[in-house]
Amino acid sequence: MEGFISALNGIIWSPALIYLCLGAGLFYSILTRFAQVRHFKEMCKLLLNNTESDKGISSFQALAVSLSGRVGVGNIAGVAAAIGFGGPGAIFWMWVVAFLGASTAYVESTLGQLYKVEENGQYRGGPAYYFERCLGWRWLGILFAISAIIGCGIFLPGVQANAVGNAVTQIFGDGNMVVTSFGEVGTHKLIALAVILIVLAFIIFGGIKRIAHFTQIVVPFMALGYIVLALIVVFLNLDKVPGVFSLILSDAFTAQAGFGAAIGWGVKRGIYSNEAGQGTGPHAAAAAEVDHPSQQGLVQAFSVYVDTLFVCTATALMILITQQYNVVGELTDGSFIVQNVDAATEVGSAAFTQMALLSVFGPFGQVFVGIALFFFAFTTILAYYYITETNVAYLNRVFNNKLPNIVFKLLLMFMVAYGTVNSAGYIWNIGDIGVGLMAWVNVLGILTIFFMYKPTMRCLRDFEVQKKAGGPITFDPVKLGIKNATFWEKRLAKQQQEQK
Repeated sequence: MEGFISALNGIIWSPALIYLCLGAGLFYSILTRFAQVRHFKEMCKLLLNNTESDKGISSFQALAVSLSGRVGVGNIAGVAAAIGFGGPGAIFWMWVVAFLGASTAYVESTLGQLYKVEENGQYRGGPAYYFERCLGWRWLGILFAISAIIGCGIFLPGVQANAVGNAVTQIFGDGNMVVTSFGEVGTHKLIALAVILIVLAFIIFGGIKRIAHFTQIVVPFMALGYIVLALIVVFLNLDKVPGVFSLILSDAFTAQAGFGAAIGWGVKRGIYSNEAGQGTGPHAAAAAEVDHPSQQGLVQAFSVYVDTLFVCTATALMILITQQYNVVGELTDGSFIVQNVDAATEVGSAAFTQMALLSVFGPFGQVFVGIALFFFAFTTILAYYYITETNVAYLNRVFNNKLPNIVFKLLLMFMVAYGTVNSAGYIWNIGDIGVGLMAWVNVLGILTIFFMYKPTMRCLRDFEVQKKAGGPITFDPVKLGIKNATFWEKRLAKQQQEQK
């Protein structure tokens, strides 16, 4: 099975997908005239929007839910894996993916807002909805919904849980070994799993509101604390910083692990971490209460910066400054191109990051990474559940067959348990398949939408014109020639009726 998973991962994550994601980001960056740079100030202002309703959440809460998906194991273990398999130069390609991916995130999240619907007292949206409502291709909506349920409900939660289990083991050891149906598992890992499952069950049975209120507190707090520790490491080693950046930039093109490995792992881990192009961000974006679709698109673009340029860079600097990493060779004999730490250290785990902080802060640093991993991974699992729930709701609409959400809740919790006790490399491969499935469908879909209808460009121009003119921001899809944005049509009609 493990060999089949690796082979399938290699097919899905062929160079074609890597360059498709990079190309889509560059394409939209040019067409929007690099809106991710021009509207940076506006992004920051929009973060202060705390307007929520009974049906929707605020822009900041939507950002927090989205960040809970973006800021996760990919920022700690994923960066370590990118360095371990692709060399320091992989970090440069993560930056490239973040910069270009911010424009992709704007496009897909604007579409999520534009074509959202109101169902059972909640705002819902995402690629499945905008493929059906914009393109009229219900089959593509169904295809994405199925890939999202497989990816976010089955494949990806295990990656997050696995990193938490490994971090606990790194701190406390295995404890007593217990024979389970998954094999021998340490008691410390089982205790961590029990805590995750209990808290997870409490929150996911409470819906998007409970998820939003939890993540808006936890995500900013943990991300800020993590970045502060990284800055301390940087300031204590300021003399090494120029050399680290020089290493990253030079290795991006001369690549210790080979140019293909650097760009491949940088792009793969970058997309896994910041999720731009996956189609996951639009689900949270659609739930936000805003005045114009482009507003939430810009907020979601900012979340890519937070994820990769801030948190991922913080991890990379800590690992490279303290030199707590190995770089695996292309051969399968276990040889290393660079070996600074014990060869037994698992490359795909958070061990490099924990060892980096241990070398500076002692045991506190190692424990802090474990705590950060727990909260980052836990909130990401919550985001995955919300995405799964949204796509289950979509399929219920299409097939008119109410599948019980309880089944998917229990399935997700089982995959969390399964991921916790398996090896990191195997679980990362499964997670990459989930990411790749969604990315293929979503990126090709949003490019098709652009060439056929260009709704996001019309939204952006409309928003920019209104901002320049001053006054209140409104949105009229009919005026822009955008069809099937029925939520916004009804909202505008209601506003006009109230003004009479």
